[in-house]
Amino acid sequence: MVFIAGISIAVFFEFLLISKKNKSESDKILILWMFLISLHLFLFYMYFTGEVFNYPFLLGIELPIPLLHGVFLYLYVGSMTHQLPQNRKILFLHFLPVSITYLYLITFFILPAAQKIQVYRNQGAGYEWFNTILFYAILLSGSLYVIWSSLLLRKHRRNILNQFSDLEKINLQWLQILTWGMGGIWLLVIFVPNEIFTFGGVVIFVLLIGFFGIRQVGIFTNDKAISNGTAQKDKYAKSGLTKESSEKLYQALLRLMKEEALYRKNELSVSDLASRLEVHPNYLSQTINEKEGKNFYDFVNHYRVEEFKRLISEPKNQHLTLLSLAYDCGFNSKSSFNRHFKKATGQTPSQYFTLLIKG
Repeated sequence: MVFIAGISIAVFFEFLLISKKNKSESDKILILWMFLISLHLFLFYMYFTGEVFNYPFLLGIELPIPLLHGVFLYLYVGSMTHQLPQNRKILFLHFLPVSITYLYLITFFILPAAQKIQVYRNQGAGYEWFNTILFYAILLSGSLYVIWSSLLLRKHRRNILNQFSDLEKINLQWLQILTWGMGGIWLLVIFVPNEIFTFGGVVIFVLLIGFFGIRQVGIFTNDKAISNGTAQKDKYAKSGLTKESSEKLYQALLRLMKEEALYRKNELSVSDLASRLEVHPNYLSQTINEKEGKNFYDFVNHYRVEEFKRLISEPKNQHLTLLSLAYDCGFNSKSSFNRHFKKATGQTPSQYFTLLIKG
C-alpha cells in the first residue's frame, strides 16, 4: 500500500510539474527525474507483489536505474545553482555507465520469457558477477554524486556571499535537504540491505521533492546578474586587476557607501554597486575581499550594523523599536539583524541598547 501511495504521489507531482508555466531548465530536469522515480517504484512494486512474472518483458529494466538517480541529483543541483558546464554535450558522459549496463543486458532481454523468470527466481543465476559489479557500481555512483552535489552547494554558498547582501530569499535549504535525502537512501542500501526499507526511503524522498520542489522558484533572486558573472568569470580573471586600479576602485566604493548609504537597500547586490561604479562585479568582489578581508555579504552588513548603532545613539530615535531602526538600515528580517549585530558586537541589540541607556 505504501508503494502504491508513493507511485501515485510521484505521478501527481509529475503532472503538476508538466503543467507549470515558464518551466526552467531545472524544472525540466526534475520532470525527467520524477518520471524515472515513478517508473522505478512501479517496477519494484511489480516485483514485490510477484506481478512482474506475468509480464516478463519488464524483467531487468529496473536493474540499471539506480545508476541514474545520482546523475539527476547532480544535474538538478548544478542547474539550480548555475554550475553546469556551458557545453551541455559533456553531460551525456554521465549517462555512459547506465548505457553500457543496458547494452550488456540485451543478452538477458532477448532470452525466452520462461528463462528470464528462471534467472530471477534463482537470484540471478548465471549473472552473479554482473550483479556484484552492478551493486558496487551503484554504491560508488550514488556516493560520488552525493559528495559532488554537496561540493556544488558549498561552492554556491561562497559565491552568493560575494554577490548578495541579504540571503533571506535565497533558499539553500531545499537543495541541502534533497542531497541529504539522497545520501540517506544510499546509507540504507549500504547498511540495511533490504529493498523494502530502501524503497520506503524512496517514497519519503518523493514526498520531500513534492513538498519543496514544486514551490521552489529559484535559488537566485537575480538570475541575470549571476549568470553574467559566472559566464565571464574566467575572462575577467585573466585580464587581472592592478593594485592601482584596485585602490582607486576601493576609494570610490567607500565614498559611494558613505555619501549615498546604499547599504540601506535591503536587496543590494554586488551587481548593483558594480553598475554604479561602472566596473565588472568580479573586480568589485575581488577588491572587497582583498581590501576588507570580507565577502560582499559581511561588508554591507557591517555598514548596516554601524548605521544602526549611530541611529540608536540619537535621543530622537530611542522611542522607536529596534526592529524598525534595523529595517531602516537595510536589514530584511529580525533574525538576520540579530545574527549580524551579535557577530559584530558580541551583544544582542537589546543588550546593547540597555547598556547605551545606562551609560
